[in-house]
Amino acid sequence: MSTQRPPLPPFTRESALEKVRLAEDGWNSRDPERVSLAYSLDTRWRNRAEFVHDRAGAKAFLERKWAKELDYRLIKELWAFDGNRIAVRYAYEWHDDSGNWFRSYGNENWEFDADGLMTRRFACINDLPIREEQRLYRWPLGRRPDEHPGLSDLGL
Repeated sequence: MSTQRPPLPPFTRESALEKVRLAEDGWNSRDPERVSLAYSLDTRWRNRAEFVHDRAGAKAFLERKWAKELDYRLIKELWAFDGNRIAVRYAYEWHDDSGNWFRSYGNENWEFDADGLMTRRFACINDLPIREEQRLYRWPLGRRPDEHPGLSDLGL
C-alpha cells in the first residue's frame, strides 16, 4: 500500500490549491485517525503553545481538540507556496460545552516530504467570541459545500 498523499511537491498553484482543500476537507471530517494519516510518522507541530512530535501525538491532539471544539467548521485559503512548502490562512467556528461560540483565526506554515506527507506544521491562532447569530458557517457538519463562500468572499 502506497504511503503517498498526492498532490506531491514541488507544488504548482493548482496542486497547492488542491492540497489546501484536501486538508480543509480532512479537518472538517473531525476524524482524528483519517486526518493523522496526512502527516509523516515523525511530524513536528507547534499549535499555539502545544508541541507535537509524531503522528500519534498529532492524532491525540486532534482527539482532544474536537472533544472541546464542538460543531467545528473550517475554511482554509492558500496564502503562498514554494517547492515543498505551503502557507495558509484560515478561520473556523465552534462552540464549547457551555454553548459559547467562537471564530478562531489562524495562519499555518506547512512543509511536506517527497511523498506529500506533512512533516512540519506551525500554527498561530486567535479566538474571537461570537454570538450564535454571528455565525457564518452554517453548512451541515462535514465537507464545506463547493458553492459556500471562502474566506475572502466572506470578508474574513
